[in-house]
Amino acid sequence: MVIFCEKCKNLMLPKGNVLVCTTCGQEKPIENESEYKIKRKEKKRDRLLLLEEEDVHTMPRIKSECPKCGNMEAEWWLVQTRKADESETRFFRCTKCKYTWREYQ
Repeated sequence: MVIFCEKCKNLMLPKGNVLVCTTCGQEKPIENESEYKIKRKEKKRDRLLLLEEEDVHTMPRIKSECPKCGNMEAEWWLVQTRKADESETRFFRCTKCKYTWREYQ
């Protein structure tokens, strides 16, 4: 059963043995306690995974020559750097020297 405040028409929640408006704070006594159930949601705990190995590769790779060192392998990703009706920009990062460059399409 959902109860709304008679004064401001906002939601009233049970607090002890009264209903309290979430906006104006008006209180109303609970007449039949068996009609109300209080459910509390447990917050999920965020877990952080730390990887210390440098051999973990999560980015896609492509054969492309690095303009700085000449290595023939790079990681790549896309970013929408301009308006939505224009094509995205592709970024590359050399797997050897970590130099980053971009390609406009």
